[in-house]
Amino acid sequence: GDALPQDVTLRQNFPNPFNPMTNIAFTLPRTEHVKVAIFDVKGRHVRTVHDGAVAAGEHTVVWNGTDSSGNAVPSGTYVYRLTTDERVLNRSMVLVK
Repeated sequence: GDALPQDVTLRQNFPNPFNPMTNIAFTLPRTEHVKVAIFDVKGRHVRTVHDGAVAAGEHTVVWNGTDSSGNAVPSGTYVYRLTTDERVLNRSMVLVK
């Protein structure tokens, strides 16, 4: 079988730019609590797309371009943040409508 990842990684979302949905992929070397959250460029929380335990390996979550209330967000640059027990990783993405 495939070997487990050696470190936490956060990949560039795909597609990017995107409309209306994008995939956010990450890897974990062991099972741990993971939070994947979206922020606007001013640092305001837009939506949490995952918050809970995740097994070791490769994973993908999907963001559909909506905020926590289900409203479509405007075009622009957004930051997605992966928070684990030991790491915080950030990347940016562009929503184009």
